[in-house]
Amino acid sequence: MSLGSTRPAPATRPAPTTPGPLTTEELAAAADVLDRVTAAFASRVVGQDRLRRALLVALMAEGHLLVESVPGLAKTLASSTLAEAVGASFNRIQCTPDLLPSDIVGTQVYDPRHHTFTTQLGPVHAHVVLLDEINRASAKTQSAMLEAMQERQTSIAGEVHPLPRPFLVLATQNPLEEEGTYVLPQAQLDRFLLQEVLDYPTAEEEVGVLDRVDAGTLGRETSPVAAVVGPGEVEALQALVDRVYVDPAVRRYIVDVVAGTRAVGSLVGPELGAYVETGASPRASIAFFQVARALAVLHGRHYVVPEDVRELAHGVLRHRLHLSFEAVADRVRPEVVVDAVLAAVPTP
Repeated sequence: MSLGSTRPAPATRPAPTTPGPLTTEELAAAADVLDRVTAAFASRVVGQDRLRRALLVALMAEGHLLVESVPGLAKTLASSTLAEAVGASFNRIQCTPDLLPSDIVGTQVYDPRHHTFTTQLGPVHAHVVLLDEINRASAKTQSAMLEAMQERQTSIAGEVHPLPRPFLVLATQNPLEEEGTYVLPQAQLDRFLLQEVLDYPTAEEEVGVLDRVDAGTLGRETSPVAAVVGPGEVEALQALVDRVYVDPAVRRYIVDVVAGTRAVGSLVGPELGAYVETGASPRASIAFFQVARALAVLHGRHYVVPEDVRELAHGVLRHRLHLSFEAVADRVRPEVVVDAVLAAVPTP
């Protein structure tokens, strides 16, 4: 941005015009939208129910998703299918060490015929963006992408370009190959709403993949999924999530769970507490709040219950806990700490 330029405030979605609790009709309309998207997703992707749930929750809560898995578990297929199902644009960015920030956000291109510069927007300007193997990009490129995720806009030569709405980033990491990678700093990991860890499909699901390949419904020549809803309906769904009721007791429960990750030694015991160097930040409380409300709508309720907080506790907290070297040596996973904290904090 040039000196003296004024940076406008990022575009925000207007407040809902219908305050108060969600009505039965609104919940039924939300369920219809979610059922149509789920059916479109299942028509292309075999299994991966956890990934589907995480994608829907991140989309509804206006957050972003970090996925860790080995190659070949349908991450690209899942994200592109979701984009097609909601009538949204989709871009895939393959991260490499030589990827530049301008390759993501865009740049200005000189036109020698007219002696002018024109702005060429980068692939981040799409409704759904797959950032494949984000840990292979340099720290500078990672920062540029995460800034776009946080502010939902890009700045090219002092000119601000808002990102489309809705906007969802699915970033992936390969846990097997660490040579030539740049580990995301804890402060940047904290900006992801959820982190999901995918497992291999079951034998039955893998047979289903082969059946679809043989039938021609899955493979290189697969036709796109027809849009079953539009971006406007997704934004309306996000507005409904904002109106879900969260009781003060549940809010306190969220805060107590997050605070428990900062005092594992006194809450659970010194043995497990020695494995945790840093607990979750207040962003975890905000993430729990958003995720729980999205899950309430997903389950057809206009209010949050403690089970909504616990359902995706692993996804909210696993990337926000900084474990010690002893934990890595003893192969203690963050999920063990999260489960211990959940068991120790009284449920309202």
